[in-house]
Amino acid sequence: MAWKNAFDKAKPVFVTIYATVIIGIVFSSLYVISAIYSGKSAADSTTSWLSHVGSPPLEQAPNVSQPEIVQAMATPSVGPQSMSTRPIWEAPPRTKKMPPLKKFRLSKELVQQRVKDNVVIVTFGNYAFMDFILTWVKHLTDLGLSNLLIGAMDTKLLEALYWKGVPVFDMGSHMSTIDVGWGSPTFHKMGREKVILIDSILPYGFELLMCDTDMVWLKDPLPYLARYAEADVLTSSDQVVPTVTDDRLDIWQQVGAAYNIGIFHWRPTDAAKRLAKEWKDMLLADEKIWDQNGFNDLVRRQLGPPVDGESGLVYAFDGSLKLGVLPASIFCSGHTYFVQAMHQQLRLEPYAVHTTFQYAGTEGKRHRLREGMVFYDPPEYYDAPGGFLSFKPSIPKSLLLDGEHNVKSHFTLINYQIKQIRTALAIASLLNRTLVMPPLWCRLDRLWFPHPGVLEGSITRQPFICPLDHVFEVNVMLKELPAEIFGPPIGVREYSFFDNPLMPKQVKESWLDVQLCQQGMRDCIASNTTTPSGALRFPKRSNEETFKTVFSSFKDVKVIQFSSMQDAFPGFTDKAREEKFRNRAKRYVGIWCCVAEHTPGHIYYDMYWDEKPGWRPIPPQTREDDHPPP
Repeated sequence: MAWKNAFDKAKPVFVTIYATVIIGIVFSSLYVISAIYSGKSAADSTTSWLSHVGSPPLEQAPNVSQPEIVQAMATPSVGPQSMSTRPIWEAPPRTKKMPPLKKFRLSKELVQQRVKDNVVIVTFGNYAFMDFILTWVKHLTDLGLSNLLIGAMDTKLLEALYWKGVPVFDMGSHMSTIDVGWGSPTFHKMGREKVILIDSILPYGFELLMCDTDMVWLKDPLPYLARYAEADVLTSSDQVVPTVTDDRLDIWQQVGAAYNIGIFHWRPTDAAKRLAKEWKDMLLADEKIWDQNGFNDLVRRQLGPPVDGESGLVYAFDGSLKLGVLPASIFCSGHTYFVQAMHQQLRLEPYAVHTTFQYAGTEGKRHRLREGMVFYDPPEYYDAPGGFLSFKPSIPKSLLLDGEHNVKSHFTLINYQIKQIRTALAIASLLNRTLVMPPLWCRLDRLWFPHPGVLEGSITRQPFICPLDHVFEVNVMLKELPAEIFGPPIGVREYSFFDNPLMPKQVKESWLDVQLCQQGMRDCIASNTTTPSGALRFPKRSNEETFKTVFSSFKDVKVIQFSSMQDAFPGFTDKAREEKFRNRAKRYVGIWCCVAEHTPGHIYYDMYWDEKPGWRPIPPQTREDDHPPP
């Protein structure tokens, strides 16, 4: 049997092959097991993406409230990876040193490693905006987008992002790590850095979606931008009056507001490159020019004719640049999103929200995003020491809906709510709890200039739930004030706090309802005994000792919610404590702006308006009167 003889002769060869295969299987199994464990380690470091900001992740505890990051993570690759190609949120090995600074310099090769479909999404900032940047990145990775890069304006931010597994490059700005404040000289320097960055990246040949850090992506914008493949530049705007009711580009002839450079998309065309270079040269030649004003001046140098009858694009700048204006209803400003809720009224899905048209500085921006439940805070934000205090606001229908929407009716509505919030702040201070603010209802919009109550042509509903910074000085509320003058700090949270999906289950389930009752009525006594339904009946106008005695039994309850704040607490009997609380509380309210035909046109809110007989909402009558209420 020839075939058998042939087999016998070939047997040593087969044995060798079989041995090789078996050895390969063994080593592959060991490798897979190793990869699984290393993947677990990477996942553990990723889940702590917002914890220990700014430090190498040596002792990070897993953040189980962010499982979506782990689920969305790419499997760690088996080969060596550079800092730019590693999957986002996969922290670098903890045993290795950070690469030298020169490795983070901007280059075509560095950008190429992040590009997908020839597009890169970029933002930049300093360490003061670390939490904004992490939120920005998190939204994009949740949308399945990884073609992004962060420009670090200081080495502290660069190091922090590197150890978080976020792709970052050094802008060489050597900037301060603190919040520089809108409109400051350093703020304007940041604007120039943006223009230099655009002018540097476009010659690489990639499309650039440039963003400010105080915005978030809610929907993948790349398919939308691809619809307008002929556009050299697509820009957002400060338009507050809708020009379209669908998702087309805004009608450029009807956009009277400034083009906003917080969100804009550039293609690497000759016309776009010429615009970027001329814009950069303009700003470097005159430090007084604001970057956005310079952009608008250049782009509007020539505006028209339309590129065609369908696309919505227009020839601009030098007559060759094809420009499109992104619809303000879905590429939202702080006004179209938080005040008008334009996307909801037009039944559209928003792509982005940019925190413009807001007050109280960076703290106001952060609070706006928190109100919209689109800001990512660390787990401890949702489980504050001492627990939380909330209440159900009680507003008569007449204050919301009856009569005209004017200054008088607006202040009547706001003052009614201020009085309840003042009482809640006092109780929160007394019980050492963080106050969850109620939704704040307004009849009138707030702006920087005279207006008839709402902007003409806008679709602002009246009344509407207004952002907290329309009435309260959020930056002051969150500022550390000397305890010897202002008493203990009072933490606050946004009105949507308990609706946030990041709220831990153990907090939601640790809840006590407090029903205020009239002292002397049946079953209305100061006691820590709850009703069969688990609620606590508590007498109105109880003093601070009664509060302390009763609620000390519930110190481990995470949330205490009062049925009302009407007559809940008459004030501190300790005069020194009361004075300190007043010093603090009266600084918490701001201004409304503005009435026409009067200078100044703003009117101060007054936390203690009800203690001043004859109080009326009028602007300061003289220069000497123009100060917050005493």
